[in-house]
Amino acid sequence: MPVPLPVEHLPIGRKPIDADDRAPLPRLGLLPHEPGSFNFAPLQDQSAVIPWPNPPGMGNQPAPNAMQQSPNAAPAPAAAVTAPTTSIAGWVDGPASPNNTFQRFGISGADLGIVWDNGNPSNDQTLIAFGDTYGDCSVPGQQWRRSTMFRSPDRALGDGLTVPDGVVGDQSSGSPEDQPSFSKEIIDSLNLVVTEPSVIPTAGIAVGTTQYVNFMSVKQWGNPGRWTTNFSAIAASTDNGQNWAVDLATIRAAAPNRVPGVRFISGDQNFQQGAFTRPGDGYVYSFGTPSGRGGAAHVARVPEGSVLDLTQYEYWNKPFFGNGSWVRNKPSAATAVIPAPVSEMSAQYNTYLQKYVVLYCNGSNNVVIRTAPAPQGPWSAAQVLVNSTQIPGGIYAPFVHPWSSGRDLYFTLSLWSAYSVMLMHTVLP
Repeated sequence: MPVPLPVEHLPIGRKPIDADDRAPLPRLGLLPHEPGSFNFAPLQDQSAVIPWPNPPGMGNQPAPNAMQQSPNAAPAPAAAVTAPTTSIAGWVDGPASPNNTFQRFGISGADLGIVWDNGNPSNDQTLIAFGDTYGDCSVPGQQWRRSTMFRSPDRALGDGLTVPDGVVGDQSSGSPEDQPSFSKEIIDSLNLVVTEPSVIPTAGIAVGTTQYVNFMSVKQWGNPGRWTTNFSAIAASTDNGQNWAVDLATIRAAAPNRVPGVRFISGDQNFQQGAFTRPGDGYVYSFGTPSGRGGAAHVARVPEGSVLDLTQYEYWNKPFFGNGSWVRNKPSAATAVIPAPVSEMSAQYNTYLQKYVVLYCNGSNNVVIRTAPAPQGPWSAAQVLVNSTQIPGGIYAPFVHPWSSGRDLYFTLSLWSAYSVMLMHTVLP
């Protein structure tokens, strides 16, 4: 039976906990589906459903469909998803995970679990990127890595997400490694700034078999839920995530004079953290939020072959009245499509709902879902999938699993007190 995470395994110097993280911690010594564990009962609490109003200015205003380039009307926002049931399928990493990640990958704790399809039909896998990663916390440096990654071919997600063994140099193995049983850091510092406690992935997508990860360079951890960034940028890999390179032209400075030699462009501060989706219309859609967990979400799109060319990005601009339009190469034109506060988020087209969905945590640290007919909206009211009081210890960062199908919506979710990632299962109504 897995043992609870010892206090000494908790990371040092990571972003501060939120207020809800101070709640009594769940017992992690039980397996995810054992009676008596906090995972056993469905999580959905009908009394916890907190619908939000439509974003100001959205209402029933028409908006362009994602498949169209001209501002033609799209359907009105859908009603919020009603009362789905959510449960925990299993742990992805950490001491309670059947993946045995400390012994097999040198990972005692890591968060985020950003997951996407690698786009290779001959070797179909999901790639799962983690943020700050810790190994043996009893040694100097705690075997800390800025980011690590798993690969998984597992499609039977009802009992959790299985990760095969890592093999040094093997681009299809369970994790990129440069030494046995130890996941290597995937995105290093660019050494462009003086103050940078970490470099953390925020979104991933594949175009063909090229992988793209948006990441943020952290400048300073602040009060709970608040931090500042130096910049965001995009790393690319052509070998299934084994090695990554950063195109310096993709850097978005978070403020003037934040990055030596990089000009600040107004609006780039709203694309420091992100979410990607690629619906098959020739574009990659890139959602953006400012640093921290208090900002609104904006959206841009770029032709699939131009992800690394910021001049090709088009930003959704919608005045308070009238139709919106895509504005090329002008980040400041982006208007909010989902109101603040939006924390770490993910996006996907859901074939069962026949709508786009986004997941994020709201200002109460609840996991919420919104739906829309197009990435630019109009987005529905929010529906709670997981209430923060149902999993005490600080939940954050819900990332949709791309192999969700039918009514089964799977997503990863981080728990601060365990500093580990769970796979969640929502049954849509």
